[in-house]
Amino acid sequence: MQLGEILDGSFNIYRRHFGLFMRLSLIIVWLPTALAVYLSVRFAGTPLAFLNVLEQHPLGSFGLGLVFLIIWVSSSLLLKAGTIRVISDSYLGQEPELGSALRFGVAKIVPLLLVALSKGLLIALIGVFGALGMGLVTVVGRLMGPAIGGLLVVVGVVGLCWLVIWVACGYGTTTPIVVLEELSSSFDAFGRSWELTRGARGKVFGTMAVAWVIGYFLPQMVISGISSFLSAEGNPALQTFFVVLASLIGIVLAPILPCALTLLYYDLRVRREAFDLQILSEQLGPR
Repeated sequence: MQLGEILDGSFNIYRRHFGLFMRLSLIIVWLPTALAVYLSVRFAGTPLAFLNVLEQHPLGSFGLGLVFLIIWVSSSLLLKAGTIRVISDSYLGQEPELGSALRFGVAKIVPLLLVALSKGLLIALIGVFGALGMGLVTVVGRLMGPAIGGLLVVVGVVGLCWLVIWVACGYGTTTPIVVLEELSSSFDAFGRSWELTRGARGKVFGTMAVAWVIGYFLPQMVISGISSFLSAEGNPALQTFFVVLASLIGIVLAPILPCALTLLYYDLRVRREAFDLQILSEQLGPR
């Protein structure tokens, strides 16, 4: 499938099972969404108050931040795993069920968390070492003159961004691999994803970027624009309304990106391995 076909298929599946996706998303995403809404409303317009809390309670703030991160990542992974189950059942001609999707996600959450946190750490380390390299390039560039120094900085920034995106796309299918494939170790998903996306990382980036823009960025920008037009920042009640509205829309559209990622994974396997429904049925196991 081409990029347009993957996106079209994602929206068709999303529309066909809209009610099921909404129940799945509400059950899984409500807690991190509620926490995000609380923080947005609590410190709306007062970022200095938020910074003061961090300064006064650094250890407590770090601990709460870590807990929130784990909850948010776990919820995102559960939603992805449940979405994969829904799409897979649909492919097999079976009626997807909420309970089956939830059980499937919960059964995979530990390896999913290990892989997701490891992937995030790896990308963060690339960014840190890349930033250190940029600092060295800047120093060298200054010694060679402002024009050459500026050029080196631009080239370095572009190169670092490209490297981070390239690595992220190379490991972009680790979630469906952990969910659907039998691995001797969950960390084998890294090598498996790297091989599966070889020669198709531009397609991975395009699929995830467009799905993210449609499912998150554009709706949030529209709401932000309306909020600014109505001067909601000067009206606490109106500002709270838009924060809640943005969060609800986020819950409604949350399954779109996992849908696109799942169809992309199936497309890559069909192209490279002649993946068929019999293999899918064996991998899913009993409902």
